[in-house]
Amino acid sequence: MGQVLLVRHGQASFGAADYDVLSETGWAQGRLLGAALAAQGVTPSAVVRGDMRRHRETAEAMAEGAGWSGLPTTVDAGWDEFDHVGLVAAHRGDAPAELDRRAFQELFERATARWTAGEDDGFPESYAAFVARVRGSLAAAAEDAGPGRTVVVVSSGGTIAVVVAALVAPEGDPAALAQLWGRFNTVTVNSSLTRVMVGSTGPRLLTFNEHAHLPPDLLTYR
Repeated sequence: MGQVLLVRHGQASFGAADYDVLSETGWAQGRLLGAALAAQGVTPSAVVRGDMRRHRETAEAMAEGAGWSGLPTTVDAGWDEFDHVGLVAAHRGDAPAELDRRAFQELFERATARWTAGEDDGFPESYAAFVARVRGSLAAAAEDAGPGRTVVVVSSGGTIAVVVAALVAPEGDPAALAQLWGRFNTVTVNSSLTRVMVGSTGPRLLTFNEHAHLPPDLLTYR
C-alpha cells in the first residue's frame, strides 16, 4: 500500500497586511512536524504543495526540521484554500472593520454555511467547484502513491476537510458532506497531519488531525 500524508500549513499571519505568510509560530510548527516525521522514519517519495506562500514556507520548515534535502516538490494549485478572506468580506454586513479572532470565527462560520448551501452566487468560486478541484488533486496524489510510496501534500484546512468528509462518507449527499466539511474544517490544527492509505480499492482515511508533535503553547487553529 501507499500513503498520502496531508499537512495543514503552519499558523499564518492573522490580522497582518499579508495573511499568506507564516508567523514565527507557524515556522516552529512546521519544523516540529518535520522532525516528528523523520523520527518515525518517514522519507517522502514526493512532496506536493498548494500554490500559496504559506504552503511553500510550511514545506520548507518541514524539510528543515526533518533534514530532508533534494526532494522534488510539485506545485498543484488544486490544493489551494478557498478565498476565506474574500468570502467573509462578502458577508460582513454591519460587522466592524476590525475583528478579533473570536468575532472573525463567528462571521466565518456564518459565511461558509451560506457558501456551502449554495446561497452565495456572487462568490468567484462556488463550493461545488472547490470540492471538485480538491477531489481531482486527491485523485492525482493517490495515483502517485503507489505501493511503498509516501506522498506528502502541504495544503490548508478547508481542502483537507473536503478529503476527510469524502472519505468518511463516500456515499453522502452534498448537504451531508457540506455539514461534515464544516465540522472538520473548524477543528483542523495548524501543522496537523492526516493520513490517507492508498490500496487496490482506492484511498481510505487512516487518521485525522494528528498534532502530538505540538506542545500546548504552539497549538493553534488560526
